[in-house]
Amino acid sequence: MFELIENGDQVNKLMARYGVKFGIYKNGQFQEQIFPFDAIPRILSRQEFERLEKGLIQRVDALNRFLYDIYHGKQIIADGVVPEDFVFSSKGYLPQCEGITPPGNCYSHISGIDLVQAKNGTWYVLEDNLRIPSGASYPMIARELTRRVSPRTFAKYHVVDNRNYAKMLQDVMNNVNTGGINVIMTPGRYNAAFFEHSYLAERAKAVLAFPQDLFVENNKLYYSNYTGERQKVGTLYRRVSDEYIDPMTFLPESLIGVPHLMDVYRAGNVALVNAPGNGVADDKGIYYFVPKMISYYLGEEPILKNAPTYLAFYEEDREYILRNLEKLVVKDVSEAGGYGVVFGNRLSAEEQRQLADEIKGQPRRFIAQEVIDFIDLNIVEGSTEVPRKADLRAFVLSGKETKVWASGLTRFSRQADSFVVNSSQGGGFKDTWVLSR
Repeated sequence: MFELIENGDQVNKLMARYGVKFGIYKNGQFQEQIFPFDAIPRILSRQEFERLEKGLIQRVDALNRFLYDIYHGKQIIADGVVPEDFVFSSKGYLPQCEGITPPGNCYSHISGIDLVQAKNGTWYVLEDNLRIPSGASYPMIARELTRRVSPRTFAKYHVVDNRNYAKMLQDVMNNVNTGGINVIMTPGRYNAAFFEHSYLAERAKAVLAFPQDLFVENNKLYYSNYTGERQKVGTLYRRVSDEYIDPMTFLPESLIGVPHLMDVYRAGNVALVNAPGNGVADDKGIYYFVPKMISYYLGEEPILKNAPTYLAFYEEDREYILRNLEKLVVKDVSEAGGYGVVFGNRLSAEEQRQLADEIKGQPRRFIAQEVIDFIDLNIVEGSTEVPRKADLRAFVLSGKETKVWASGLTRFSRQADSFVVNSSQGGGFKDTWVLSR
């Protein structure tokens, strides 16, 4: 592994050469930057991964059952497991999706589940990402390039090959295909994850399409290439947020959607990956109820734990949050990417008072969690190794069956005192090795 670590800079140079970047909007301007790669991998034993795998499959299966229920019978609400007001006030709940049954009854085909490991070894789920989770392309290309610069490392260590993600993705798209080609729809060059869109399209043998390449005719979706040839689309892996995918159904000002796409979807003539409306299940407030969903839908005890969480929506929890702000982390349920996360112990007395007033005024908007002192992983900084906080985004793919990719995106903070690891907040990433024995 020493050879691999020695060549970490070479891997980053190759990533720059191949355009492995992410983009962020800052001060009204689009900026692209390299996602810094650290060559020391996160290593999971076979036994540890198998336990995570069981817990992740259980969790995603329950969330898919919840989504079907919420947009159909709503039995979980009728039985008092999840409050009605809490569901329908979620920004992710889309009444336009009521009664629609997606092909294969699957809503979240690609789930990105964010976990951290506490120092006692316990894994906690921090977030469920069920809309358009990104990041799988980074460990894919990192493994490809590290194999190139240090082939002896992978001859020596028994690491599960992660090059099957593209085939897993292709199988998921094929499983729900309504007859036609597989397409990955990107909003364009200036999207933060454009590299991933193009990379996954190439690897999964799908067509990369821009919104203007797609059109609806006779309640079917078509792709038109540069010659004018058109092909029917059977599965659309859309990397565009729900509110922008169809200006006739959602935001009329959207320029990156396909008019009448939802009509085609509603008629069952195209599969949308992931399904619109999934945001109601990955709402940071709904997260609180996932262990109850597992018990309700599957009749099982949750294998993976939630971080200890309090809902300001409930009076008892709200009072606890207000009494203990200085030792909790407060999250705004409408934010993502590491934004809207506030550590109470870093606020002044006045800032704590202001936050308390916001929580009292808009209780549905906030959750609070106990701070988990999750493990540090070593990264290379200059000529030394230093510890930094790191999480893991696991990718769970649901097709004929639910499977967990034997890899994942390990993100780390580049600041010694920070718990925030998101790329948009300046974090880096590592490859994730699952050992085969």
